[in-house]
Amino acid sequence: MHVDEVFDFDALLSDEEREWQQKARRFATERILPTIEQDFDDKYFRRELIAEFGAAGFLGMHLTGYGAAGASAVSYGLVCQELEAADSGWRTFVSVQGSLAMTAIAKFGSEEQKDRWLPGMAAGKIVGCFALTEPTGGSDPAAMQTTARRTDDGDWIIDGTKRWIGLASIADVAVVWAATDDSVRGFLVPTDTPGFTATPIDNKLSMRASIQCDVILDGVRVPADAQLPGARGLSGPFGCLNEARFGIVWGAMGAARTCLEVAIDRSRTREVFGKPIGAMQLTQAKLADMLLEYEKGTLLALHLGRLKERGVLTPAQISVGKLNSVREAIEIARQARSILGGDGITSEFPVMRHLANLESVRTYEGTDEIHQLVLGRAMTGLNAFG
Repeated sequence: MHVDEVFDFDALLSDEEREWQQKARRFATERILPTIEQDFDDKYFRRELIAEFGAAGFLGMHLTGYGAAGASAVSYGLVCQELEAADSGWRTFVSVQGSLAMTAIAKFGSEEQKDRWLPGMAAGKIVGCFALTEPTGGSDPAAMQTTARRTDDGDWIIDGTKRWIGLASIADVAVVWAATDDSVRGFLVPTDTPGFTATPIDNKLSMRASIQCDVILDGVRVPADAQLPGARGLSGPFGCLNEARFGIVWGAMGAARTCLEVAIDRSRTREVFGKPIGAMQLTQAKLADMLLEYEKGTLLALHLGRLKERGVLTPAQISVGKLNSVREAIEIARQARSILGGDGITSEFPVMRHLANLESVRTYEGTDEIHQLVLGRAMTGLNAFG
């Protein structure tokens, strides 16, 4: 039995939403799962799949126009769930390309910028990255040290360093956030611009089948029209981060579902003391708790998706979803590992890969602590940041 059948989750979806869900499930099963364990071991990002993601309509699918699919929020969430059920790295790719880089251009760019970049990005012919986080930490972007200054002829000179920037070494364009003399602004920087250097971070024990980079901006000169005209202050990057966080609410539950289903299957075949461990009360208690949190997390994701479609989803509500989904997905993965016993740490099963990846997902787009402070502020009206 597929775990979603327990709650009849599909009955809550429209035909169009189910079509997106099934398309993404087929894509993940046929194009990602056959090689993902080897790719994880080899630290290999299968770049050749990018155009296939574009052809499937997954890139920037929540956007309208410029080649994007114009899909609903729930449809996008379901795609994130199915992709992360295969591997968090591929949902991360869709988030970086669509929810971060493409969203920044779509929300804050000029018509010329949208026409230049978005159709190619939606098709998977152009790759984007989103350069916000800096080496000193991602949780305090107000302390940004990357700067952009105007020249006498109107160009911008950008200097600084960024870290943990997804896709940067293969990207064609970077959305770079920098402090100027009138607040934080966003810039579209072609990655072949002199002074732009992206170096993959190589010593990762998590997210090994995806790319995250250190970026150096050393006197990078871009013209005046490289600035995103609609973005001023941190509300610009935060608006994009909330799009990515919404995808994580769904995606983490995909990883959790895979771990739960693996644990159920293994509980039927692994025998100790003369019977399957699935027939033992302690194992069934674990499985029941895992299912409980998975169902609650998925229903929460659906609720947030419906709020988003109505245009009333708040940042605090997104924080509830991100905090809950990732925290519970990690616990589900840990319990699944315990049910698998020693075999659970091997690549014969995907559980340790998901568990390692989820530790990264827990950190990016806001740590648990950041989302707790967002919720604390929403409840008390008092700001505990800093």
